[in-house]
Amino acid sequence: MGVSVDVHQVYKYPFEQVVASFLRKYPNPMDKNVISVKIMEEKRDESTGVIYRKRIAICQNVVPEILRKSLSTLVILCWKKVSILKVPNIQLEEESWLNPRERNMAIRSHCLTWTQYASMKEESVFRESMENPNWTEFIQRGRISITGVGFLNCVLETFASTFLRQGAQKGIRIMEMLLKEQCGAPLAE
Repeated sequence: MGVSVDVHQVYKYPFEQVVASFLRKYPNPMDKNVISVKIMEEKRDESTGVIYRKRIAICQNVVPEILRKSLSTLVILCWKKVSILKVPNIQLEEESWLNPRERNMAIRSHCLTWTQYASMKEESVFRESMENPNWTEFIQRGRISITGVGFLNCVLETFASTFLRQGAQKGIRIMEMLLKEQCGAPLAE
């Protein structure tokens, strides 16, 4: 089955400022769930100018304790007990392609933890707004699907959907705050 969350936001700041703020967004005291972000790889294609980055984020496990306990007692294959969600942190991998010439950045993220039971993927784009070239449009689609935990698949997907929506809104608020702090008031129409 799976659940999807779509986000669309226009930042009234130039593309370069928005991307710079995005790349410095975490860790941040406004979102204590993101513990650290580390650049694993960064390279520039000299012919196109595209900058590729791979980052790993370490985040707190936000699955409620009641769901962790329920799932930790599941018996899977050979009657072996597994602790599916009893981990303190999760890892996310983010890849981005920044094209300064065309003023766009594509981002793909996925979860490296729980891959046997869950698939979490996000695709995002920052691009110059068609409405105003001094503004930046942000479009994101996130998808989570849970398998292998029976009737709890739906419960976990519902929780994940709510968490994704709230996280997206929190991310937008953090970006707006950072942009205002670093760049001043938004640009007028």
